[in-house]
Amino acid sequence: MAKILIAEDDKAVRSFVARALTHKQHEVKTVGDGMQALEALHEESFDLLITDIVMPGLDGIGLALKVAKDAPDMPVLLMTGYSAEKQRAHNLEELVFQVVTKPFSLKQICAAAEAALEGKALQLET
Repeated sequence: MAKILIAEDDKAVRSFVARALTHKQHEVKTVGDGMQALEALHEESFDLLITDIVMPGLDGIGLALKVAKDAPDMPVLLMTGYSAEKQRAHNLEELVFQVVTKPFSLKQICAAAEAALEGKALQLET
């Protein structure tokens, strides 16, 4: 079981992802934007960050850059429904585990989260 932070401004998507990962026995905390995510990251430690790219205030890319600096071992999954934003994230391959394109299925987001968590576990073993 992992502790996962989800930062997503769309309540329906946030709820969908949280339910999917909770069903997989993960502990999930959700926030509505990047600034709230930063606050949560300062208050608690997480095994994985899943964040939307386009959010008010601090966007997902800015959040990923901050996480890479402050918690370089924490994998980051980005979510986006915008192809231009996915291309923008392409330049962050070293910081971001994967970019998941919306709309995605429950199976796809769970598989991406599990792969990110397994990748982290493999890093810790080496």
